Amino acid sequence: MSWWWLSCLYFIEGLAAFGIGLEIALITMHFVSLIYSKMYMNKKPPELMKAEVEGVSILKPLKGVDPHLEDNLETFFEIDYPQYEILFCIQDEDDPAHEVVRRAMSKHPNIDAKIVTGGSNGKRQGVNPKINNLLPAYDIMKYNLFWICDSGIRVLPLTLRDLVSKMTDKVALVHAVPYTSNRKGFSSMVEKIYFGTQHTRVYIAAHVIGVVCMTGMSTLIRRDYFDKCTGGLGKLSQYIAEDYFMAKYISENGYKLALASYPACQNPGNYGIRSFVDRMTRWTILRIFMVPLAVILEPFSECFLCGLVFSWSCLHYFSWNMLVVFLYHVLVWFLFDHLLFRQLENGHLQMSKCDFLIAWFIRETLTPYIVLRALMNPTIKWRDGRYRLKCGGTVEEVEQDSHIV
Repeated sequence: MSWWWLSCLYFIEGLAAFGIGLEIALITMHFVSLIYSKMYMNKKPPELMKAEVEGVSILKPLKGVDPHLEDNLETFFEIDYPQYEILFCIQDEDDPAHEVVRRAMSKHPNIDAKIVTGGSNGKRQGVNPKINNLLPAYDIMKYNLFWICDSGIRVLPLTLRDLVSKMTDKVALVHAVPYTSNRKGFSSMVEKIYFGTQHTRVYIAAHVIGVVCMTGMSTLIRRDYFDKCTGGLGKLSQYIAEDYFMAKYISENGYKLALASYPACQNPGNYGIRSFVDRMTRWTILRIFMVPLAVILEPFSECFLCGLVFSWSCLHYFSWNMLVVFLYHVLVWFLFDHLLFRQLENGHLQMSKCDFLIAWFIRETLTPYIVLRALMNPTIKWRDGRYRLKCGGTVEEVEQDSHIV
């Protein structure tokens, strides 16, 4: 037998074994995420109200106004927590967000809140606009615990108590599973299903096994540990994905990350399929340059491609019908996703099973397009800037007429 034929045989056997191993690993991830979410997500422990209170500085980076901004900000004035301040970080003096914030502050004069500006005047340390916007507030905040929470997040009254309750001596950072609020329109369902199934499954499984996987939509941080690990917030301004490197440096220095019980509910007023695809493309580009191996394996973690490889492996090893195996695989995957989604929704679904099925199918089929789109161009747009990623996750700003995603 020639060397070429022998290589082909080894490749076929390896691919078949990979298909079986992949299916086992992903089904295990489904079980882990389901069990964890059932035990810990959306829970209100009896001791939550008795947890030790420590002052918290809330840093809210704002830029511009969307239709839901005022409602989202209102929830931060209604937090059930006795000692906190809100620092609204607005880079430009003429930003219309000023008016919205002042209106909210006038309704709640008893809450310690102020507007902090000047993020672009003398405080700029790198290309990351979010970090530069936060730096003036970071310099003047009162408390050791600080909570960075994006403008599009809507919180529950007990959200902050839950975050602080997870902050034990060895924990330097508490983050939340990204999710979305209920909004109108079919496009919102596609986004909600992504965050309530695939993203949550990977997010929880990574947390359980100790892999760094964090998005910085809602993050409570202990400043003394944080400064020791990173050298301060300004050191992260060289990265666009500052949240990933924040978690990475903290983990490498021996401190722990904890996961909140309440998810971070995104509630931006501007959304749609196009904006969802653009956002997922941007995230994929970031992963390509930070963890390239994950992007190579990522398509195989999706239902349809994984099902094709697994069903072929079953044909190879057991002579089972590929179509039957594939359909059973898709059915089991769909049921697991529906169960996880129900858990994040606390059992109160805001869409019909038919809508869920259609939106789930569209979300699953979008992944190959998003990956290919990300591979074609490493230049991204974020806020008002355009950036080109470099290996290692650092970035450089590019000219405004460059092609972007």
